[in-house]
Amino acid sequence: MLSEKPKAGGSNKLKKGSKQRAPETEESQDDTVSQLLDDTITAINFTRDIVPNDLARGVLGTVANILMIVQSVIKNKSDFLAIVKKCETIRKVVERATKDATEDDLKGSLGDALSELNISVNRMNSEAASKKEQRFWQRIFSVRIDRDQIAGWEEDFDRAIALFNFEAIAGIAVGVKKLVLESKGNAASIHAPKYRPTEPPPRPAMFYGRDDLVAELTNLVVNGEHIALIGPGGMGKSSLAKAILNDPLVTEKFADRRFFVTYDGLDPSTITFETFVTRFAGALGIESAGADPMRQISTLLRSASALKRSRPAIADIANIAGVVLILTSRSRRNAPNVQWITKDIPPLDLSSAQTVFFQIYRRASRSDDGEEMKVLLKELDFHPLSINILANAAQQNAWSPAMLLKRWNDRHSKVLNAGKGKLQSLSDTMQLSLSSPSIQDLGEDGRRALAIIAFLPQGLNEDLTSDMLPSLPQVDAICDVLCMQSLVYRQDNFIKVLAPIRHYVRDSLQAPDSACLQEIHTFYYHTVQQCSSRHDNYANIVILDHLNIERAVAINLAHVPDGTEEAYDICSRFLQCLRWHLPRPTTLTPAIFNIHTEAAQAFQVAEALYLTAGDLENMALCLTIRAELLRCQGRLIQSQNLLEDLQRSDSWESLSGTMKAQAWMLLDIVRMHTFTVSANELFVRYSGDPVWDLQFKIWHCRAKHYHGGDAAQAQTHLEDLLLQCTSTGDVSDRRDALEGLTNVAFCEGRLSDAIDYLQTIVEMSEGQDLERAFWHTVWKAVVVSNQGDHDLARGLIHKLSEQFQFLTLRNARAFLHQSYGSACIELIAGDYDRAGSYFTATIENCDMQGNLIFKALSTRGLGEVAFAHGDFALAAQHFTETRSLCTEMGASHHHLYSCLPLYTLPDNFKGWSLFLGGQSPFANTM
Repeated sequence: MLSEKPKAGGSNKLKKGSKQRAPETEESQDDTVSQLLDDTITAINFTRDIVPNDLARGVLGTVANILMIVQSVIKNKSDFLAIVKKCETIRKVVERATKDATEDDLKGSLGDALSELNISVNRMNSEAASKKEQRFWQRIFSVRIDRDQIAGWEEDFDRAIALFNFEAIAGIAVGVKKLVLESKGNAASIHAPKYRPTEPPPRPAMFYGRDDLVAELTNLVVNGEHIALIGPGGMGKSSLAKAILNDPLVTEKFADRRFFVTYDGLDPSTITFETFVTRFAGALGIESAGADPMRQISTLLRSASALKRSRPAIADIANIAGVVLILTSRSRRNAPNVQWITKDIPPLDLSSAQTVFFQIYRRASRSDDGEEMKVLLKELDFHPLSINILANAAQQNAWSPAMLLKRWNDRHSKVLNAGKGKLQSLSDTMQLSLSSPSIQDLGEDGRRALAIIAFLPQGLNEDLTSDMLPSLPQVDAICDVLCMQSLVYRQDNFIKVLAPIRHYVRDSLQAPDSACLQEIHTFYYHTVQQCSSRHDNYANIVILDHLNIERAVAINLAHVPDGTEEAYDICSRFLQCLRWHLPRPTTLTPAIFNIHTEAAQAFQVAEALYLTAGDLENMALCLTIRAELLRCQGRLIQSQNLLEDLQRSDSWESLSGTMKAQAWMLLDIVRMHTFTVSANELFVRYSGDPVWDLQFKIWHCRAKHYHGGDAAQAQTHLEDLLLQCTSTGDVSDRRDALEGLTNVAFCEGRLSDAIDYLQTIVEMSEGQDLERAFWHTVWKAVVVSNQGDHDLARGLIHKLSEQFQFLTLRNARAFLHQSYGSACIELIAGDYDRAGSYFTATIENCDMQGNLIFKALSTRGLGEVAFAHGDFALAAQHFTETRSLCTEMGASHHHLYSCLPLYTLPDNFKGWSLFLGGQSPFANTM
């Protein structure tokens, strides 16, 4: 392990801080060195006579011979001052090492060390003798050539002394865990009067899911293989190394010759060779004596400059017989000339991640909260450090599971900064990676590229980087460095980041560069515009980058108000591309939560255009769609007014029978919710019609039940109608009848029957109508919770989340439906805090959508939570707001649940009814 030395005869003549003396003449300096040569040769010869080993005597004789050659032929002896003193160092370490050595020592590790040293000094002696025979030293050469040769010899002596110390004192077969060799220097300052190795650290107490990996790597170690454990910070590399170090096979073979060298807490950009020597020597039980008596190691080599010269030193250590290295590193740029077996350390598997999490976080259980926590752990990509920090933060702060989820959703990576140091802070371990010299050398472009990779859900497509990001011409080289330092990884031709790193980059580094974002949008938009039904290069890009394109479209929909028309156009084109080449639901629903008003306005504009063109059928179609959008948002009065205006318009008589029937159906559904007409008047317009009769009869029966009709009579009529649907084969009518039967069974308390009806609808819809399958599965979970099986209900919801992780554009209410359903389940289960979190999340998204129905239902739910906690003032506040929302919708607050029976809360939640009746504790709030 050598440092790059100053040229011989150069700056080593002055110590730092010393006053400059008057220059000596070259002759005077040579005389001084000649005297030192005489003294050193004499001392070496004396020691050679007293050491108890022939090999040691041979080493010392060779060293003395080298000095005699220098003494006899060299003119500028002053340039050899450093070599003379290094030879004196060899004399001392050989004398000290062999003084009390036993015969076994001399045959074992010490003998091996002396052999290595003997080989080194014999090589130098041969070179010196060869030069002498060729009368090399008597030729007149430039001073620079002589000094270069001298500097090379100095490095050879340094290497020989360092390796002798490490091998002779520590013994061979050193299992070194961690060599963060960021610089290289002089090891001659090491001495070891006693061998006092430190005890290796124990196996980590919490270490799960790595048994197979430990067994695989242990087998390599005991067979003498050098292994490099590579991965980003917090992946568990050090823990894995400790587990290997304590494996029975390793302890049996290496016994007390297992060493663990760590460089934690050090800035990688400032590690010097002196630091390395101190830590390394300390782990091996060797004391560091400080400075080289000849030359200060402390020229404090910066790691960036020393790194190129330090890696060969690792090879020297690795090549010592019996030595096995286990290197842990974030960087893939390891020492050359070592036959490393490199192992990328993967994240934990789900089961192990859950085990670690619940071992720390004791306020929740795997059986009760496992599904929700499973989703959270997936969001962490099962990153060991993030799991550990998050679990400890939740445990120490006494967060409930609901509060933990809220903290994570609100703060993301900020929650992962629980303390100082890389073991307690994601920020600190990320800063450690970002401060490495190779990352620093990338400059601002490195962070720009990292921000873009974190922004794209799939990562960066390697085949498209130069076309997609022309403002980053070196992006490929930048990605190589980021990958080399384990900040990103390659998978399926994409450059990706782990979720915790993505969250950190998004939360703590700069936002993606606006120029880069614009380039990405331009590239993807051009791709979508050029894509057709043909399977060409544009189609391939859509297929490969579909999630990234979706992200770009969603960002524009949500954040580019002046580009709404273009955003709608691209969104429409992208969805068409998916229909052609990759049919699937999309994630665009959250992005359009805030554009429902614009959508309605778009249909309104279309109505006017169709009316002007005389296309009354399409005009009516746009109007009914707009009315249905308003109804789904709970804006019943506006929806009813639109449909009634259509019937009163001059265009009504010109519409087809089908369009009129659809308009009447939608109008009667709205009037059913508003209770503005009797149920006897609803859905009777097309009674007896050969096409519409059955559908209208089913809805008429349902309306009478919702308005308080006899449940048994409704059951009988709906069963008869269901039989007719079965005979006609009309799936839509059959589903409507089954929904009616579900509501009747639920209201009568026949929950098992209700579940059976819902399951039948789900099975009918699977593979054909994902929206309805989703919708009815949520209702099924709510009914199951009413039965008392809350765990099964939660499981249904979470399984649903995995199956329907994407939602179609028309399913803007699906999130609200699921979120409100989850809130009801937790409320029924008695977990009021978690229920409150779900109700609050639903309301927040209702505000984005402008949805009044789910907001009213959830606000009432918050009132029941407050009522359960005994906070009657807050409960009254929520109930008052619920009543106002009913008024705004155009629905009676007494009939909030009449047409939505499956959304009804159980009777034991009495706050709302007490409030409406002006009963205690709300007697004075009406």
